[in-house]
Amino acid sequence: MSPEQTGRMNRSIDYRTDFYSLGVTFYQMLTGNLPFSSTDPLELVHFHISKQPASPDQLNLKIPASISAIVMKLLAKNAEARYQSAQGLKVNLEECLVQLQRYGKSEYFLPGQRDKSGQLFIPQKLYGRETEVTTLMDAFDRVSAGTTEMMLVSGYSGIGKSCLVQEVHKPVVRQHGYFIAGKFDQFKRNIPYAALIQALQELIRQLLTESQEQIVFWKEKLEKALGAQGKIFIDVIPEVELIIGVQPEVPQLEPSESQNRFNRVFQQFIHVFTKPEHPLVIFLDDLQWVDSASLKLIQLLMTEPDSQYLLMIGAYRDNEVSQTHPLMLALDELQKTEAVVNNILLCHLNIENVYQLVANTLQETERAKEIADLVFHKTQGNPFFLTQLLQTLHSERFLHFYFVESRWLWNLDRIQRIGITDYNVVELVARNIQKLSKKTQEVLKLAACIGNQFTLEALSIVNKQSLINTADDLWEALQAGLVLPLSNTYKIPLFFDQSEKGDLLIEDIRISYKFLHDRVQQAAYSLITEDRKK
Repeated sequence: MSPEQTGRMNRSIDYRTDFYSLGVTFYQMLTGNLPFSSTDPLELVHFHISKQPASPDQLNLKIPASISAIVMKLLAKNAEARYQSAQGLKVNLEECLVQLQRYGKSEYFLPGQRDKSGQLFIPQKLYGRETEVTTLMDAFDRVSAGTTEMMLVSGYSGIGKSCLVQEVHKPVVRQHGYFIAGKFDQFKRNIPYAALIQALQELIRQLLTESQEQIVFWKEKLEKALGAQGKIFIDVIPEVELIIGVQPEVPQLEPSESQNRFNRVFQQFIHVFTKPEHPLVIFLDDLQWVDSASLKLIQLLMTEPDSQYLLMIGAYRDNEVSQTHPLMLALDELQKTEAVVNNILLCHLNIENVYQLVANTLQETERAKEIADLVFHKTQGNPFFLTQLLQTLHSERFLHFYFVESRWLWNLDRIQRIGITDYNVVELVARNIQKLSKKTQEVLKLAACIGNQFTLEALSIVNKQSLINTADDLWEALQAGLVLPLSNTYKIPLFFDQSEKGDLLIEDIRISYKFLHDRVQQAAYSLITEDRKK
């Protein structure tokens, strides 16, 4: 399983995940061992995302250095550093074979020299964020030592707040901790606790993948913590019932008393997971759309005297909140207490960062500067807008790969003449959505109404189509990268024909997706005509 497939890396999944798995297969064929060995699943995940295996020629001196280098290239942690095409791998293996047949041995060479892909891959690593990543890691280290802290990450939409926060996954796995995330939604501001519920549902799903003994352990801990109030939690997060079983009803209370009781039960629940052996990180995204009930609960968690081993991370768009915004008023209140609240302000990428990103994308250095200048001045170094603009240039053939010369070509005058850089980011994404088929556009509009995350089941109901047909309608958006799958289960519907039998076979499987960014959701929503919005 590649690092990105563990779900603990800030990376999306594409075909290059298979090169990693092939590398593991080659490694075992050559050495008789797997790259890593452990009986602890979390430790294995940690090894795959952070630890470098010994190279095959270190374990067996008979293995040629060239073959060993090919395997290690396949096993690169980041997909950009692996082979980009099967053809590139095949060329290198053939080169080894020819050398062996001619000279009886394979001389070392640098793998991947003739490995070129005509696909536009924008590297998923962070550029120009080293200081901010260190600040975040230091906060997690303090929390692991027994403190409770809140880290606020602010900046414009598309600046990379969520991407930065996801970097904390690695140390969390190392510490056997839990990282859970929820996102407040611009179209769901009237639903209390929406993002917190989303985060805790993710936590319960993580627990349910653990061993039977571990689930029994959690059952005992949760029963002790929740006591006779378990039903309150099950009413909000039904998945909890899969661990603690059916719970007795609780007496009805007045609304304010009921909210206080829920907050108390919520705190007791959180305490179960904030321990030295497994710290807890809760990431709440898009706090500019937070509801008042969630704000109250966040304040209670941060000011609780007994709270330990908890890192609360909140991200928000600072240009969309005024000093009188409920979030800012709540933060002002928090600052007056003994709660530890720190801030990271993310700025736009500078021209050097953009040069680096474009050069890595086009595998060029000097020539990339002219196109880097163009996209920098249009996007002002906003990472999301930047990647969307590059992808639009590629999809509209202003930027194309010339296989004869094995390099990317473009015509700057033509790009400037066509006016493609005169769009704002929502218009640009909407333009890309409109290139998809009518069926895919329709299903994206419906998905935008459901929320930033959605399940295939919910989408198929509002789409009034079968699960298989709906997955088929959505496929183009997945290929375009506008929608991302939340797990590998998205592949399952692709194996069935469009009959009722296929739906019966997959109806109990949870298949979930999310929009690439809330600007994509906003763009899909903007395409709905006013008369259809209701």
